Amino acid sequence: MKRLAPRGGLRLLSVLGLLWLALALQGCAALFGGGKAAGPDSAASAASAASAAAAGAPVVNVVIDAPSPLRELLQRNLDLVRLASLTRGDAVTGDELQRLVDAAPAQVRELLQTEGYFKPELTVRRVPPSAAGQAESVLLQVKPGPRAHISRVTLEAEGALEQAQAAGDVHARNVLAEWRAAWPLHTGSNFRNADWSDAKVSALTRLRSAGYAAAAWSGTSAEVDRDSNEVRLFLVADSGPLFKSGTIDVEGLERQEPATVRALAGFTPGTPVTEALLLDYQERLQKAGLYENVTVTLDPDPEQAGAATIHVRLHEQPAQVYTVGVGFSANNGPRASLEHVYRRVFGYPVSSTNKFELGQLRQAWTGEISTHPGERSRRWLLGGTIERQVSDDDVVMSQRLRAGRAQETRELERLVFAEVERGRRTTDISDVSTFAISGNVHVVLRQLDSVLLPTDGYTLSLQGGLGRSHGNASESGWFQRAYGRLTYYRPLGQSWYGQGRIEVGQVFLPNGVAAPDSQLWRAGGDDSVRGYAYRSLGPIVDGSVTSGPVILTTSLEVARPFLASMPSLWGALFIDAGRAGNSFGGLKPAVGYGVGVRWRSPVGPLRLDLAWGQEVRKLRLHFSVGIAF
Repeated sequence: MKRLAPRGGLRLLSVLGLLWLALALQGCAALFGGGKAAGPDSAASAASAASAAAAGAPVVNVVIDAPSPLRELLQRNLDLVRLASLTRGDAVTGDELQRLVDAAPAQVRELLQTEGYFKPELTVRRVPPSAAGQAESVLLQVKPGPRAHISRVTLEAEGALEQAQAAGDVHARNVLAEWRAAWPLHTGSNFRNADWSDAKVSALTRLRSAGYAAAAWSGTSAEVDRDSNEVRLFLVADSGPLFKSGTIDVEGLERQEPATVRALAGFTPGTPVTEALLLDYQERLQKAGLYENVTVTLDPDPEQAGAATIHVRLHEQPAQVYTVGVGFSANNGPRASLEHVYRRVFGYPVSSTNKFELGQLRQAWTGEISTHPGERSRRWLLGGTIERQVSDDDVVMSQRLRAGRAQETRELERLVFAEVERGRRTTDISDVSTFAISGNVHVVLRQLDSVLLPTDGYTLSLQGGLGRSHGNASESGWFQRAYGRLTYYRPLGQSWYGQGRIEVGQVFLPNGVAAPDSQLWRAGGDDSVRGYAYRSLGPIVDGSVTSGPVILTTSLEVARPFLASMPSLWGALFIDAGRAGNSFGGLKPAVGYGVGVRWRSPVGPLRLDLAWGQEVRKLRLHFSVGIAF
């Protein structure tokens, strides 16, 4: 028994040794071709692979000869290229490499077809290493041939849209016509699989945004004729039902009333629910000044399409907000302001604002109380202003009380109001006061790419008024007031932007009748004629600048970013001209021109201008910036 143990141990060691030898031989066989007899070529390949593995280099180099965009496509997706990048430092069998070489042509054709090439010419060959220790190469030559083009597009709709169009429904006919016109892949254009996929997504999205929220493709196909190198597209969409507005479900209110939210909808039950309708509704809610984080969505249940629920999710603005501001401008010098907004006065659906401004040249209070926006974003208002304006030659005081109705939308602002006004102008040698009652209409039309930082579009401000005035140094009488200001923005080639402005106004006064100073005009300053002091361009009476019944100013400006890496910092060149006066016939415009810097900040443009006043022959710095916190 004592002698059996050593013999058993020897037998166990022998068995383990044989197993190790068999595994080692099997690995060698796999390395040199799976057990087949290894000739000189295979031995050299094995030596080369082993050397490459030891050096951590690729075991095979893949060279693709193809046009640049297609070469990049093949390098990203070919299995053969992946082999070269993923097996650095690892040996690869000849059979595995040959399998990938044989599969490469079919894979190349599949990849080229996604780019619209259906008749390529391909050559794939293996190139042995030129020296010991180098990796084998595979050369892939690709001639893609002409890209296939689209020869026919069939775009049809079925379901409620097609039925309504066949019945003569105008809305359905317009939707179908616009849908087909917007299809991007026209006859004669090149075919790419990515464009084909994007076009299908875009077309379906457009149909859903037109009021058919449950639209889906019934079938799509792209048939390729390889002989003619043409592609025929066939698409049929099931529109599903037309969704029409029903109830408006409101969530998130705490203090404000649901009636205000529903009044801002701007549409009646039964209106087709398009994407534009929902976005416009959401924008009106955001502009109301009562809510934040507003979201308007449609319940896409096809069973309720005839009276679909519109969900409004929102979060209210704080009931009261105080805002303190400091700033500086060349017009009014340093200033500080305090503003209070109360969005539900004494529990009623009414808002109020009060703003106090204290500056070196201007002191003012402005207050307003108004109803919450209702149908078509209209609201009633009652407001007042007390203002003191200091100039080089005089001091102007005005008190105004107005009552009226306002409407504010994305493209239109309108204010119709009656106003009672008292004005007083004091100089070293005179003290003149006026009192007036007037009816006024103010309209602002706006078409801009951005209200805050516009580069394309226009704004047009129009004002008209009729009133009766009386003064301590003038007769009583009627007056009329007309005013217009057009500002136009336009891109000018690469990186350049242009801005033009024209301002014209006139107060029609009978002889001996005077209007309040706030109804008249003076020119000069930051937003008027640069190069001259604020309110310094007007008719001269007794050696002092006064306000005139006519005004005409113009401005041209070109600007561009200083550096591509700093797109918010611009340089500008400008020229301004204009003046206020007693009549257009005797008006001699003052001219100013110069250079400026613009910072297009998230809160609006901040401007620094250095202008030469040709009439006064002086340089003047115009600077405006404000901070609210």
